[in-house]
Amino acid sequence: MKVLRTKSIEQSIQDTEEPEHRLRRDLSAFDLTVFGIGVIIGTGIFVLTGEVAKDKAGPAVALSFILAAVVCGLAALCYAEFASTVPVAGSAYTFSYATIGEFPAWIIGWDLILEMALGAAVVSVGWSGYFASLLDDAGITIPTALAAPPGEGGTVNIPAICLVLAVTALLVLGVKISSRVNAVVVSIKVAIVLLVIFAGLFFVKGANYHPFIPPSKPTPSVQGLKAPLIQELFGSAPVSYGWLGIFSAVAIVFFAYIGFDIVATAAEEARRPQRDLPIGLIGSLVITAVLYAAVATVVVGMQKYTELSVAAPLADAFKAVGHPVFATIISIGAVVGLTTVVLILLLGQSRIFFAMGRDGLMPPWLSAVHPRFGTPYRATIIMGVVVAVLAGFIPLAELAELVNIGTLFAFLVVSVAVVILRRTRPDLPRAFRTPWVPVIPVLSVLACLFVMINLPVETWLRFLAWMVVGGVVYAAYGYRNSRVGRRAEGISYKS
Repeated sequence: MKVLRTKSIEQSIQDTEEPEHRLRRDLSAFDLTVFGIGVIIGTGIFVLTGEVAKDKAGPAVALSFILAAVVCGLAALCYAEFASTVPVAGSAYTFSYATIGEFPAWIIGWDLILEMALGAAVVSVGWSGYFASLLDDAGITIPTALAAPPGEGGTVNIPAICLVLAVTALLVLGVKISSRVNAVVVSIKVAIVLLVIFAGLFFVKGANYHPFIPPSKPTPSVQGLKAPLIQELFGSAPVSYGWLGIFSAVAIVFFAYIGFDIVATAAEEARRPQRDLPIGLIGSLVITAVLYAAVATVVVGMQKYTELSVAAPLADAFKAVGHPVFATIISIGAVVGLTTVVLILLLGQSRIFFAMGRDGLMPPWLSAVHPRFGTPYRATIIMGVVVAVLAGFIPLAELAELVNIGTLFAFLVVSVAVVILRRTRPDLPRAFRTPWVPVIPVLSVLACLFVMINLPVETWLRFLAWMVVGGVVYAAYGYRNSRVGRRAEGISYKS
């Protein structure tokens, strides 16, 4: 079937050498690791801890963060093998094209467009809230009409738009400049997180950890489209606390790790991709998992889990022990931290567009590289404008979970693709090999599926609707303009 035609790995690598499509290899293992840390440490560490500890896991919330990291870690091992073997921009899209076929690759690319664009918009709106709060503390008030979209009490979210456009301009100027700015900002962010951890240790009370895993208790079922899919499929009633509560919390805290796979989208810009990409992928995940678990452990030790704030657990925990000055420090950390998340999500998004444009599945002018800056400037600018519009004018709260399901779907496909490539191309040199194949990929698939079925039914329906739209776009444009298809038919391709 033509829709399952694959693009050989050799051809993918050869395409990266074309002068008009050549990206600059400016990123080191350190740069990639910092990119990973920069995109992972964001809203999750500042907000999710309180919600999950109070409503789901109790003091054992750190276990939920660790289990979520394990789910991501299984996928990271699969990503690392692919990224070091196929050091080409596009991440899961490129990996799928080389193994499963063109249409599945298109669907993954379409899925990643949703994940990263929506993720960047959601995070920029969160950044806007923290930024407005900091200005308010300084005596400068932004009118609600200018700091929220229609449907959420405002007219337009000006701070979110300004952030997205500023980050877009930075990305156009060059990936090395972006990486330097990111390194400085991530250093500030990690320093604030470490300050919170070590300062919080002085206020930890052992009694707050008892019971570490509270007895489980049923919670009121959510009915209809808002119910988790697992509840509708198996009739299982939602449970808080106990081990089931810890497991159900994984689906929520998984959002905290969203984005580490973006390291793979920068494969084509790594100096030594075979060595640097596995380090960046796995290193950033390990570091952030340790930080998340430490923050969660300290916060539930400072304040009884039943009393934790859902909106701002870290800041309110310090207020509860008589140190409100830390609330301002934490808000600064959130503003700084979310800036890098938006930057790296937009970087990943533009590289997906770039790769799909180069393959002819999107308009080829999207793959044009700036002659001076060496960046895919057209794809970057277009996605920056789209995300700015989303962040400024569209209520996004109901759509945030689409980011989770999109990411998990990509993880699942990459895990399957590793096994396929081992069978179809055992001859390929692999600088990094996923251990215990097929056990690790199978565990990754099962873990992703478990987290996915804990998401609401309406999230699944929205995701399927987006995939159907993607199929229509592929049939109307991608199938006929595919570069691989044109080569197979002996038709010249103009980029």
